[in-house]
Amino acid sequence: MQNEGQNNLFRVLKDYIPSKVVKNKNRVRSWTYGYNDKYDVVVISKSGEIDTVVSINGLRIALPKPPEKISKGKNYWEREDIPEALARIQSIFQWNEMPSEFKSKWVDYIEEEFDRREEGYWFMNNGIPTYITGAHYMYLQWTNIDVGYPDFREANRILYMYWEACKADKRCFGLDYLKIRRSGFSFMSSSECVNTGTLARDSRVGILSKTGSDAKKMFTDKVVPISQRLPFFFKPIQDGMDKPKTELAFRIPASKITKKNMSTIDETGMDGLDTTIDWKNTDDNSYDGEKLLLLVHDESGKWLKPNNILNNWRVTKTCLRLGSKIIGKCMMGSTSNALNKGGEEFKKLYNDSHPTKRNANGQTKSGLYNLFIPMEWNMEGFIDRYGMPVLRKPSKPVLGVDGEMIDNGAIDYWEAEVDSLKNDPDALNEFYRQFPRTESHAFRDESKQSLFNLTKIYQQIDFNDSLIKEHHLTRGSFHWKDGIKDSTVIWSPDKRGRFLVSWTPKKGLQNGVIEKRGIKYPANEHIGAFGCDSYDISGTVGGGGSNGALHGLTKFNMDDAPSNEFFLEYVARPQTAEIFFEEVLMACVFYGMPILVENNKPRLLYHFKNRGYRGFSINRPDKHYNKLSKTEKELGGIPNSSEDVKQSHASAVESYIEKYVGIDLSGTYRDMDEMGSMMFTRTLEDWAKFDISNRTKYDATISSGLAIMATQKNSYIPEKKESKISINFARYSNKGTISELIRR
Repeated sequence: MQNEGQNNLFRVLKDYIPSKVVKNKNRVRSWTYGYNDKYDVVVISKSGEIDTVVSINGLRIALPKPPEKISKGKNYWEREDIPEALARIQSIFQWNEMPSEFKSKWVDYIEEEFDRREEGYWFMNNGIPTYITGAHYMYLQWTNIDVGYPDFREANRILYMYWEACKADKRCFGLDYLKIRRSGFSFMSSSECVNTGTLARDSRVGILSKTGSDAKKMFTDKVVPISQRLPFFFKPIQDGMDKPKTELAFRIPASKITKKNMSTIDETGMDGLDTTIDWKNTDDNSYDGEKLLLLVHDESGKWLKPNNILNNWRVTKTCLRLGSKIIGKCMMGSTSNALNKGGEEFKKLYNDSHPTKRNANGQTKSGLYNLFIPMEWNMEGFIDRYGMPVLRKPSKPVLGVDGEMIDNGAIDYWEAEVDSLKNDPDALNEFYRQFPRTESHAFRDESKQSLFNLTKIYQQIDFNDSLIKEHHLTRGSFHWKDGIKDSTVIWSPDKRGRFLVSWTPKKGLQNGVIEKRGIKYPANEHIGAFGCDSYDISGTVGGGGSNGALHGLTKFNMDDAPSNEFFLEYVARPQTAEIFFEEVLMACVFYGMPILVENNKPRLLYHFKNRGYRGFSINRPDKHYNKLSKTEKELGGIPNSSEDVKQSHASAVESYIEKYVGIDLSGTYRDMDEMGSMMFTRTLEDWAKFDISNRTKYDATISSGLAIMATQKNSYIPEKKESKISINFARYSNKGTISELIRR
């Protein structure tokens, strides 16, 4: 059940493409670099031949076919020093002055380096044929960083294969990499700047970071030195100063030296490369109107107000395309700041970039492809001789890539650090963000006074992250049988569906509808109820607007159903409001449960009434029927303008968290070692951020709170003068080991 192991970053897809097809196309070398829509795979091979198909973050990538012979060498990656005779040559002009015998001796070596740069490289690693892309080879072999030349790491190999797929895929604007601290991304992206800028003609490479000074530092301290240390056969002639501060301009390219031209390359007749690498100050409009072949976005999760990474990406995205054609790529990577310090915007961009969620044009919402690599894969001090992570404490010490022995596991070390910081929530959350094992760790917010018990919420989130979600939650859709409305609702698992469910009723309980006097009522009200935060307008100016949200919650019951558990989450904004209304209606019919809706946006309630389902709409529970307004009697629902309702709603969520979320340390509601059953992490994260003074942003909290109120509606029935329940709810301090009540 645990997401722990060395095979969860990528999967080999056996026989994904029929072996006969692979063999036939390999024979004529007809596989084309780029996206193959017939087999829905991105080919990163440049030889016309493929072999293994792997899935990284849901993106299927076809790797090159390995050569017949792979040099075993030392059976692990080891950089080869440039031959001393070539190391003394600083430019193509010095090469031209060398005698023909000298050139003939070294031209094969130079040609091979160009081939490796273009096609990638194979080597034996712990007895396994291992492929690295051309960009990865340039990083390992020719990029001198702060500690010398970089080590080979399996995590970086996966990142580079994914990046190559981003470059090859015509649908993709680039990479959005959620990383750990000191993963080497700044050096890898700087290497890519140089690799791209020294190959392309008449192009521009741009650099942005969290501040202008950071971008400048990356340019002067990383990009420029990497460029200067290239071997002469890769190094173009540079305009301007030896150590420029603002721009690298390449005048004459490093032409590929071959046997045919090894004696004829000279300065005369060479076309200018006319390619520049530069940086810009951090601003929403940086590079506006420019045409870029490559944009490196470093520390994009740390943009502080008034700068906004979302606004900047909307601008810079246009620099990478001409009309619908993508002509450049973005290489973006960062750890995340706290949500109110740039993390919120980066999180949204990251969530809009999953390659399995595409629009009708085949692109993600952002245009980027996201990737997260957990800390245990890339933690300094826990990488073995072969570049593989040492996840758990080994039975005997393991030789590390740095020559030191490793006697502990990365996860063991991480868990010990977490345990030592448990009394300092702010330090703990910062550690989570710097060294995340899950995406939710990476976006962990600062500890603060919260309306709800953050300790329990984060306990539940961490527990949910440790589970294989597919075993507990199913994504899918509802539809009417044969397309006939008001007949029978069918549930269908669907990876693109907007519903996420943990339980569906058995056949006998499905479509529980009772009709009385022409009005339809729910037959399973005794089992549970729904809460909904609706909207009325299909579209908004600029495509914004909040999501519609629906939550289903069970009561304590004697039927074959879970008790007091959320079983359904829906947070989405379909193309039209009518689609949303119908999807909500179908869910209610399928489960046979009533629904409580805020009536300030009444179109959903009118939809239910006009279709004959007024009996499914719960009246506000805090008033007797004869005290309801005319509209409330007609439609049902509960107002969101009443302060009492707002307070009661928040109190309902607070109470549910105390009883059913995280660990019950007191053992009041369940066994002390029993974790809560709230499986919907998106809703948990919404609860953690909820601000009662600005409720409109928190669709999931509104919806889930209404579901709780709906299942407990009898608690809200008023007495003659006052309500049975107190509308006062606690506030929590999250400064200690556990959340504590703030005493008034």
